[in-house]
Amino acid sequence: MSTSLPASASSSFPAAPVTPPAVSRVDAYVARQAILDVKGRVFGYELLYRAAPGDTACRLNKDLASARTMTEAVIDFGVDVLTGGRPAFINLTRPLLVDEACTLLSPASAVFEVLEDVDVDGEVIAACRRLHQLGYQLALDDFVAGSGAEALLPYVAFVKVDVLSTPAAELEALAHRLTRPGLTLIAEKVESREAFEQCRRAGYGLFQGYYFQKPVMRSGAALPAQHAACLRLLSELNRPDITVGQLEALVKQDATISLRVLRCVNSAGFGIRRDVSSIREALVLLGLGPIRKWASIWCLASLSAGRTPELATLALVRARSCERLGEGLPDVAEQELFLVGLCSLLDAMLDKPMPEALEHVALAPAVQHALLGEPTATRYLLDAVVAYERGHWDDAIRAARSAAASDAALPAAYAEALTWTRDLAL
Repeated sequence: MSTSLPASASSSFPAAPVTPPAVSRVDAYVARQAILDVKGRVFGYELLYRAAPGDTACRLNKDLASARTMTEAVIDFGVDVLTGGRPAFINLTRPLLVDEACTLLSPASAVFEVLEDVDVDGEVIAACRRLHQLGYQLALDDFVAGSGAEALLPYVAFVKVDVLSTPAAELEALAHRLTRPGLTLIAEKVESREAFEQCRRAGYGLFQGYYFQKPVMRSGAALPAQHAACLRLLSELNRPDITVGQLEALVKQDATISLRVLRCVNSAGFGIRRDVSSIREALVLLGLGPIRKWASIWCLASLSAGRTPELATLALVRARSCERLGEGLPDVAEQELFLVGLCSLLDAMLDKPMPEALEHVALAPAVQHALLGEPTATRYLLDAVVAYERGHWDDAIRAARSAAASDAALPAAYAEALTWTRDLAL
């Protein structure tokens, strides 16, 4: 993931939000789940949808939910905000498939998943053939060998197989039988590294699930020197009593961060655009708070090097979402919320349990307590954001309310975080 400064940044970091149209709406939840390739790179995102934030259960049937997902993606959020230019995987029910409603989106912007409960008959086969001829990519969701979906195989580009409900022998048999040019197998609900490795060896090309967010436990292993240096810098950066002089000394220890500080000063988004003669002058111009946060981001990006870039991206989305969701709450601090989100995947980045990972970085007690799961307002906000990103809408609502936050603010916070993170990666 690139961590260059976005043009939209301001000297009062975090940048004033570039508000996407979705922020003005409060009647829809749209989140995304990454689909990764064998090297951990993001291939696309499945879009998840929920109707009203005040509901305790989704009252939309699948047809309306799929239609609303497309509407929200195109009109409100914008597909590019949700997917960063990668394909959006969107569920398609029988009426939307037969009526070719998916032609509202361009063939390049989406992959349409034919749900497992669609009765495959002549009308459905003809619709899939037609969409295939028009250049649309289709996927079979929760494919089961011997089902009616077999008749659609000539017209689909992806077949998704549920790893949790499919025996290991059948996973391999499906891969052997279905592998052909133009067809990619997606292993979904991949919850562990072991499941990922098994599916990778069997021939699956794409993977969906939370496996990449979980550490490969190596409790006894020493931290690489680069990681140790980043963690020391992260600890020092977030000392509440740090001075400009101390920050200058820290920044000078890292040539990459020093260069980025100087580039910030010359960024049009900061409104400064002037030559500086020293790192200290640059820090004074930028401000202690903003540069401390930027440097923390750069540290976390370095820690995730060698793992899937989605780890760093997800940490940034969480950090910004927590910060936005907690605005105005009396019992939480902006800096704490940002750090909790940013460090919420520290265990996966370091391949250590969270308690052990936190031994290597000195964070404020409130931040550590939240990361360790203690029931504080800060922790509830993190829980709300994590539940939201996973499409666990009811859990997200309960957690937000436990933090005294408005659950109606969840879609706006998440949408703005996606936009902010996308701009950050430019």
